[in-house]
Amino acid sequence: MSRDLVNEMSAAQPGAEWSDPWGGGHDCWKVGGKIFALVGAQGKHVSVKTDSVETAAFLIETGVAERAPYLHRSWVALPLDSAPDELAHRIRMSYRMVRASLPKKVQATLSGS
Repeated sequence: MSRDLVNEMSAAQPGAEWSDPWGGGHDCWKVGGKIFALVGAQGKHVSVKTDSVETAAFLIETGVAERAPYLHRSWVALPLDSAPDELAHRIRMSYRMVRASLPKKVQATLSGS
């Protein structure tokens, strides 16, 4: 799995927008102004939101992910060389949770489901 493929998966989410808010080569993917996926400047992991601190802890304990630095405990960092289906699933789930948390008016302005 490469950074390019993670960016491709993230870009495919309806209403996804890319930015580099801190400069230095970060790939920050947002929906409605909120982050759902983040690849740091060093590009070894993609950080995504999980549904709970417990899910994040489980993924960390089982070796699927690491703690995502600088983010809430419900976020995890998956290595870019993780199984492609795992990465795709986690990016989609993170996107869906973040999108669902947006105000209904903002959600209505976004394309796709």
